[in-house]
Amino acid sequence: MSSARTAARSLPVGPGVYRFRDALGKVLYVGRAVNLRRRVQSYWTNLGDRPRLRRMVERIDRVEGVWCDSAHEAAWLERNLLEHSKPRWNRTKGGQEVVGYIRYDEGPLRSDLRFAHLATGPARHFGPYLGGVQIRLALSALHRVLPLAYAGATNGSAREFADLLGVGSADRETLARTAIAVLDRDPGAVAALRGELERRRDRAAGELRFEFAAKLQDEIAAIDWIVAEQKVSSLAVLDLEVAGWADGVLVQFQIRGGRMCTWTQRGVAAPPDLVAATPALWQPFVQRNAELAARLLHSQ
Repeated sequence: MSSARTAARSLPVGPGVYRFRDALGKVLYVGRAVNLRRRVQSYWTNLGDRPRLRRMVERIDRVEGVWCDSAHEAAWLERNLLEHSKPRWNRTKGGQEVVGYIRYDEGPLRSDLRFAHLATGPARHFGPYLGGVQIRLALSALHRVLPLAYAGATNGSAREFADLLGVGSADRETLARTAIAVLDRDPGAVAALRGELERRRDRAAGELRFEFAAKLQDEIAAIDWIVAEQKVSSLAVLDLEVAGWADGVLVQFQIRGGRMCTWTQRGVAAPPDLVAATPALWQPFVQRNAELAARLLHSQ
């Protein structure tokens, strides 16, 4: 059994990004997983009829991993790394998901939340998010529970919908504040929205409206996706170096223009000043991954 295959047992069962290197230290492949350990181990147990990957596996000398805080964060990190540098065995440069934002438009009579491909103009934007389908499903969930677009409607079919939903101009501020709290990942607001969606899903299932119940479950999953912790891509145009050290291994991440774009690790006898200078927001992430890097390195 190869040392790289053995090291895969030390990967966490959580989401993250993995990287394979050959005996010369060259990166062969970068990928992401919801369960790092299971995904990486599958390269030695479940390749099926994929001879191309079997050829790559024969060259793997070392496994490296980054343990992320969510599947969404892992998806962004993989995309950023591949856009910066694509190894030979990766087929595409970056992910296939659509990049998008949720835009909050506030007007004198009407406010609304909508999908946006770019964060431009004076309106407030939330994101960035990966996955056009997930963004639109999350918007559907928000509109379903918090019908902000109809609060303040004055005529036509919009007014009829407002009456049907029981909302008016007096509700607009409360609905907007609640929606923004969800998008800002306020735990109480997220839990309340999720609880209401679950209540409606369970009621639909109890009434044998299974298709509608499934749609609501998809919306719940989409809300979970967009509110999950995600630091590796941001609206802020930030340039930063963050680092962690453990057991003689230094792990560094470079952030440029708000995107984490490089990940390196090397042996260092003592932690450099960069480790102490890493902002508090990043310290749990980098320390956890320094410890993971040391564990993997010492098992190979």
